[in-house]
Amino acid sequence: MKVLHVVNISFVIPYYLGAQIDYLQQRKIDIFIACTPSEHLFEYANEKGFIPLGVSILREISVLQDLKAVWTLRKLIKKERIDIVIGHTPKGALIGMLAGYLSGTKKRIYFRHGLVYETSKGLKRIVLKTIERFTGFLSTKVVCVSPSVLEISNREKLSNSLKNVILNKGTCNGLDAEGTFNRHLVSDTALKQLKTKYLLEDNDRVIGYVGRLVNDKGICELISAWQEICKEHNHVKLLLAGPFERRDSIDDATKKVIMEEPSIIHTGLISDVVTHYALMDIFILPSHREGFPTVVLEASAMELPVITTNVTGCRDAIVPGETGRFTNINPTAIAENVGYYLDNFEQAKLDGMNGRKFVISNFNQLGIWEKIERELIR
Repeated sequence: MKVLHVVNISFVIPYYLGAQIDYLQQRKIDIFIACTPSEHLFEYANEKGFIPLGVSILREISVLQDLKAVWTLRKLIKKERIDIVIGHTPKGALIGMLAGYLSGTKKRIYFRHGLVYETSKGLKRIVLKTIERFTGFLSTKVVCVSPSVLEISNREKLSNSLKNVILNKGTCNGLDAEGTFNRHLVSDTALKQLKTKYLLEDNDRVIGYVGRLVNDKGICELISAWQEICKEHNHVKLLLAGPFERRDSIDDATKKVIMEEPSIIHTGLISDVVTHYALMDIFILPSHREGFPTVVLEASAMELPVITTNVTGCRDAIVPGETGRFTNINPTAIAENVGYYLDNFEQAKLDGMNGRKFVISNFNQLGIWEKIERELIR
């Protein structure tokens, strides 16, 4: 059995697949991954033992380049005699589903990781929604990564409802809450070193965020709220773990605050995310849209109370009042919800512990992998 995954950039592979690659290969399933060539792609292929196929897949729409990618991928599918094509992200899935369709591959699976058009307007929204429907049409099965994505897919007829499925309560790969995202595995030495690096005092309360610093994630609203939070509370720090991006870039004034405000710690891109979670007391994701926010599950697994928004994807990642709180996407509401946990720290700890139980009960990786093998691949 030969399975081809199609993505546009290699950095998503550890998150979308990761140890799932090992699990499937142990079961005599050969994994191929088509992606824009990069040093990371080939290094990760060497580490995991999958077969990399270098195909230039641009994130932006480029008719000539996209057609070239489809043609190249079609030839590779036929040459390697691929049995199943699985596409991730809107662009990777569009290229993958079209190439699979043209090559006659019978199983074409689209992982719908989110709905980009939700925060778009005008002609761009129409184009993105049309692409979403076309990709769904070309697929033989569509895996919706959250209940809310599934609900919208059916309601707005993005693909035939008979094609649409979900893996347990959502996600594409589950979460390793025992061997990776486990607060008790973080050494005191590593934590102390990180506290020293960021000049954190023992009585500092750390509110954390992990992800890209872009408009869609509600970063501008969060920074506006932070200025209010600092007026009401002492010994608080905002830890922003993630890079700025040109696409959907936040405004210069917000960037300036992030870089110059002493109570804000901006790490840039990090590799040791688990230890950074262990530094935090509260996790926040004030996002405008998600498919399924894996960072929320990671934070919950690390026993952090979560503040997030009642939007697509996010609403499926917490149990409000038990593992976290919903906030509206405005500075006043964000400040009030952060203030609630700062003023009710025992409740914050209880919600964090409940969050870990929620993740372990519903998003076990092995259960997700078994379902992928049983219901999608075999």
